[in-house]
Amino acid sequence: MSPGAILALNAGIILALTTALWAVSVRLRDTSIVDIFWGSGFVIVAWATFAATGGGPRAALLTALTTIWGLRLTVHLARRNLGKGEDRRYTAMRERHGDRWPARSLWAVFWTQGLIMWIVVLPVQAGQWDGSPDQLIWLDWAGAALWLVGLTFETVGDLQLERFKRDPANAGKVMDRGLWSWTRHPNYFGDFCVWWGLWLIALATGTAWWTAVGPLLMSVLLIRVSGAGLLEQTIGQRRPGYDEYVRRTSGFLPRPPRRP
Repeated sequence: MSPGAILALNAGIILALTTALWAVSVRLRDTSIVDIFWGSGFVIVAWATFAATGGGPRAALLTALTTIWGLRLTVHLARRNLGKGEDRRYTAMRERHGDRWPARSLWAVFWTQGLIMWIVVLPVQAGQWDGSPDQLIWLDWAGAALWLVGLTFETVGDLQLERFKRDPANAGKVMDRGLWSWTRHPNYFGDFCVWWGLWLIALATGTAWWTAVGPLLMSVLLIRVSGAGLLEQTIGQRRPGYDEYVRRTSGFLPRPPRRP
């Protein structure tokens, strides 16, 4: 298949999946199921591209790394969110828009996230349809190493936070241990590394430099919009001591904590 046909195929797959998921969310009255699907959506696009291109060493590497990252995220969010009701962000939107929310959420949440997914996953798509060079080169391994750093930050950070929350003595306290003492958002920093690592692998083809728009968009979302930026708008009101935590801990890129 041509690159344009692959992009169109994946756009159609994402549109169909997000629309079906929206229909389920309306029946369940739970828009936040879209968050659980997020990681798996990338996995589906990676495998659809792999099937359309016929594979190859770089295609296999991109598909494998995307699958590991996406399934880990899906399982983590499913364990954390299922059975807990709708996320407060979506509940606030539902209350604000009233009866208009079911129809509005189709394009404002599901189709919007689908479009973002299609853009962010561009390196995984373009890195597969161009199979040159035939063998993996140093950029592939550099990208895989950066991806591993990112996955480690995400996985360890989530496990540390989960263990912290399980202790009743920590109720209402600020998590400032382990990786969380080096960055206030180890999971978001990990996501950042994962997608720039996948872009480096795509860059090894010599033609996919333009797909940097994918990790750039993800970086803006993680730092300024729906990730760290959104969380820190309200967390200081909900967590006593968070202002002091901000003063001594990096907002994104890891570094040793400042002394009081």
